[in-house]
Amino acid sequence: MATSRLLRTSAALLAATALLISGCSSGSSSPDDEASPGRTTEAGVQRPAGEPTLAPLPASTPGSLRSYYDQKLSWHPCASGGFECATMKAPLDYSHPGGGDIKLAVARKKATGTGHRLGSLLVNPGGPGGAAIEYLEKYAPQPAAVRARYDMVAMDPRGVAHSQPVECLTNQQMDRYTQTDQTPDSPAEVNKLATAYRDFAKGCVSRSGKLLSHISTVEAARDMDVLRAVLGDKKLNYVGASYGTFLGATYAGLYPSRVGRMVLDGAMDPELDARATNVQQTAGFNTAFTAFAEDCIKHKNCPLGTKSTADAAQQISALFKKLDAHPAATGEERKLTESLATTGVIAAMYDQRAWPLLREYLAQAKAGNGRGLLAFSDSYYERSPNGSYSNQMYANPAVNCLDLPPAFTGPGQVRAALPSFRKASPVFGDAFAWAALNCAYWPVKSTGTAHRIEAKGAAPILVVGTTRDPATPYSWAQALASQLSSATLLTYEGDGHTAYGRGSKCIDSTIDAYLLDGTVPPKNKHCK
Repeated sequence: MATSRLLRTSAALLAATALLISGCSSGSSSPDDEASPGRTTEAGVQRPAGEPTLAPLPASTPGSLRSYYDQKLSWHPCASGGFECATMKAPLDYSHPGGGDIKLAVARKKATGTGHRLGSLLVNPGGPGGAAIEYLEKYAPQPAAVRARYDMVAMDPRGVAHSQPVECLTNQQMDRYTQTDQTPDSPAEVNKLATAYRDFAKGCVSRSGKLLSHISTVEAARDMDVLRAVLGDKKLNYVGASYGTFLGATYAGLYPSRVGRMVLDGAMDPELDARATNVQQTAGFNTAFTAFAEDCIKHKNCPLGTKSTADAAQQISALFKKLDAHPAATGEERKLTESLATTGVIAAMYDQRAWPLLREYLAQAKAGNGRGLLAFSDSYYERSPNGSYSNQMYANPAVNCLDLPPAFTGPGQVRAALPSFRKASPVFGDAFAWAALNCAYWPVKSTGTAHRIEAKGAAPILVVGTTRDPATPYSWAQALASQLSSATLLTYEGDGHTAYGRGSKCIDSTIDAYLLDGTVPPKNKHCK
């Protein structure tokens, strides 16, 4: 069940580290319109009317937070060689700093070069719920010129991985949850899906308690400022991908005067309401599938035929329908259901290097063998071979549902919205629409709303967008760059999710020059 989230696919399986958003983000919307009445930008992006702007916090540190800003970290060797680890304290509730602490895991790899050190470079892989420390261990070796000048740093955000993780279900319960039919065809199936969402939420309450009220993006951004001070940096240097761009932009909006060199790659648009976000993202996945289909039909052995992309879409939809009625064997107790197959295909959309394997796995599934697509689905859900899940599947909806009000309040609103989702993607539309229902049953009231982020007074910020990004459509990067007062947009004309470190020398050299020398690229620079 592809719920509303960003996440990292398996580097070992897909030969790449990619971040993604799937299903939906939450936000307020009307039940009948594709997007709330508003304005349309030159990029063609629908904007809600009267959206607020994120206001900066006071430049001076409140006395009630001084002990957090002045704390000293006790560094020790991490389990993985070459890294140092520490635990940082932050207030659980910034509105009541005396009400208890939360412990946040931090890791760093000190600058390797002998030249002038540029400070710390904080990295975040997205999510919400992505394990930043694990990402650092993969990211830190590259690029060599950057790690030579910066201390590479990561902090698992509150509620994530090693930072007091949100927990919701047992592994066996999560297996059942991921197999729930996410394209219900009858009232009984709708009730079953709604029950799955309710049970998931109840599990989070019983296992995570009051933590669920204090893992918002704003709180995570405030933790980043504490870390900046504790590390001894006057400015925050930052590279964020996917949801990490929303986290970074939020930091810039709250602390514009403390922004150093900031790269936001695979940008999200904080200004969109939920309906616009969901429909545009669904269209993004349709764009990615069309690119895959165009490539597939060039091959004689394409399991979706060799006629046209429209025919390929019909064939994969037929496969999903077949699996809905008769799940495929996988060589284990779990079978490949329609929901797991859809998730497996979605996982492969984030990196074109996965396309050859996807062709192979689709052919296997058509022949009744679902093992390959199940492996892709497991990579998406971060399910280990031993059957355990990472906590990303739990932290993700917990953050999303806290950040914004639910997209839909009940199944009736989903049914009313189905035509717009199907128009955006005949292949994925139904699944994405029903995935947007999950926050309707969340037990904690949301604390945020959709908003603009301008960060007036911030140093130059580099926003990066990929033209055929399935998870964060290119129009979102255009929108974020237009909101941030000091932003420059760097465009990668290509496929896949995010651009930095994915093989484009033009992208990598441009970002490296910005991080190392502060060189801002020319306006509207495009790379291929």
